[in-house]
Amino acid sequence: MTLSAHAAPDRADTLTPKLDALFQNFNQPGAPGASVMVIHRGKVLAAKGYGLANVEEKVPCGLATNYRLASVSKQFTAMAVLILAERGKLSFEERLTDFFPEFPAYGREITLRQLLTHTSGLLDYEDLIPKGTELPVLDRDVLRLLMLQDKTSFPPGTKYRYSNSAYALLALIVEARSGNTFAGFLRQNIFQPLKMGRTLAYESGVSVVPNRAYGYSAAGNGFKRTDQSLTSSVLGDGGIYSSVTDLYRWDQALYTDKLVSRKLLKLAFTPGPATDLPDTSYGFGWYLGHYRGVREIWHRGSTVGFTTRLTRFPEKRFTVIILANRDEAGIAEFPHRIADWYLFGDQ
Repeated sequence: MTLSAHAAPDRADTLTPKLDALFQNFNQPGAPGASVMVIHRGKVLAAKGYGLANVEEKVPCGLATNYRLASVSKQFTAMAVLILAERGKLSFEERLTDFFPEFPAYGREITLRQLLTHTSGLLDYEDLIPKGTELPVLDRDVLRLLMLQDKTSFPPGTKYRYSNSAYALLALIVEARSGNTFAGFLRQNIFQPLKMGRTLAYESGVSVVPNRAYGYSAAGNGFKRTDQSLTSSVLGDGGIYSSVTDLYRWDQALYTDKLVSRKLLKLAFTPGPATDLPDTSYGFGWYLGHYRGVREIWHRGSTVGFTTRLTRFPEKRFTVIILANRDEAGIAEFPHRIADWYLFGDQ
């Protein structure tokens, strides 16, 4: 898969050596790697793959390599909800029990908006998985686990606490109100319209990830494959695979009304509750803050075998996408370093 002509990297990019140095640890023999893309006003300033997508078969990371996005997936889950809201299929003030009538009474206090902004107080499903569970947990299993509970961590709407449980339920709400599977809804209403042809919500045994990067963890002096865990099959909170090439199309679409009206899209980027990070709030599937006086909209992803980052400075139309197929990859400050060079002109 190649970038469209208008998105061809500038071959005269003098900052590439700095980028290469930043990703040096990802470009070692026999090591998992990363793909990175730097976008400014629709133009790709730099786009490179480093290291290996498949260590065992020595397949290199490239621009079309598909990585598990982990929590960067949440922005797509939120967009699916926005699309349904625009079509009048749901409202942000509906309660959990409106979507799942059999849900326990505590669900009457939890709104759709609270699910989106991590203020629902739902218990973490990861802590509720019974000991000895061997089969991967699915989104519907998260619903079952939460239906066995009778309380939340705090009164809904009173605090912020990051919640994978909430986003698993959001995927099921998309299914309930669209009459489609979550993976199918994303494909038909986001990925196909944006020509993100190889992006998908991965369902083991159902779908195949093309150009797939496998996940790894450090082990001794090398790496071991750690591609899946018990929670890897939950889609709403982190189950999407994509490439920097497809995410270029996603990033550019967020400057338009291709998917939803600008009024609704603005809601996703409207600061909601303060998070547990300094000077940072949360919208619908996005962290919101500022860097060097410029508005910053971003999300991180971290799961077994993968670390991801998508950082946007919309006022400058500048974006950094980093996808790595190793856990705890240490890329948290990379977008800021790259912005310092490309956007702010630091040497």
